Amino acid sequence: MDTCRVLEVKPCANSLDELTSLDIYNAVWPRDAVTIDAVHAFKDSTKDYVDYLVRNDGNVVGSGVGAILGYRMDRVISIITVPVVHRKRGVGTALYRALSAWANEHGARELEVSVADHDAESLSFAEHRGFVEERREVRLVLKLAGLSPSRVNPPVGIEIVSWAQRPELARGMYEVDIEARPDIPGFEDVAAEPFEEWKTHRLERSADSPEATFIAVVDEEVVGYAKLSLTASASAGNSMTAVRRAWRGRGIARALKTTEINWALANGYTELHTSNEARNHPINRLNARLGYRPGDTTIYLVGPA
Repeated sequence: MDTCRVLEVKPCANSLDELTSLDIYNAVWPRDAVTIDAVHAFKDSTKDYVDYLVRNDGNVVGSGVGAILGYRMDRVISIITVPVVHRKRGVGTALYRALSAWANEHGARELEVSVADHDAESLSFAEHRGFVEERREVRLVLKLAGLSPSRVNPPVGIEIVSWAQRPELARGMYEVDIEARPDIPGFEDVAAEPFEEWKTHRLERSADSPEATFIAVVDEEVVGYAKLSLTASASAGNSMTAVRRAWRGRGIARALKTTEINWALANGYTELHTSNEARNHPINRLNARLGYRPGDTTIYLVGPA
């Protein structure tokens, strides 16, 4: 007899609920496990955020996260997590309905979900509900053990500074970002956030550090930037590398990323990680030359709320 008939879906009420939701996610997706610091950093980058727990007779049987980002207000980034033992009992469907209702309340018309390319069951769940593939991203990791700092060779006339050194350059980074982000495959239709909101969501999150954000400047003009996302663990993430179109192909991105690697080495980090869309060939080639090695591939699908 099916024992999972009456399901209670409610937002996390406190930090203990939040940790329970994270524990479910990390148990189901151990290769993508994150810390609570990373969760808070992501939450800081959103316009709106919800974290659900599903209970059956008082027992937690699944979790779900919904987030709206400032550059894509009509979409809810969704994470639906159900342990294998509780699948095929309506838990995933209950979360999909709750996230859809939350999306509608916030004026969003679609959900985005991510599925590991080897997870046929989750992929089928999404496709049967009308979700279609939008993009694929490959996770990349650079192990820092045994590496030595490399010489940074920016093009002639380019100076690499940290945001800590030049805080007044934030608007220049913003202008680079709104030009570069739509060039990422799968992000062609993103909107530009107002500067102050972008600064809050992209530069002033709990994971961001002015010392670990680097800017390429020529004659006081910002032509590129790169930033690391930091957590309490010894792993840091390359969260963005962007260069103005007119300045691409000159080695600026390489100089910025080399500066990031040198900073991570000097500050005791043991690895850097990032993910890149499979069609983003220039940054994929650069990361390969810098020693990043590919890991799992994630499929991102978009479907109706």
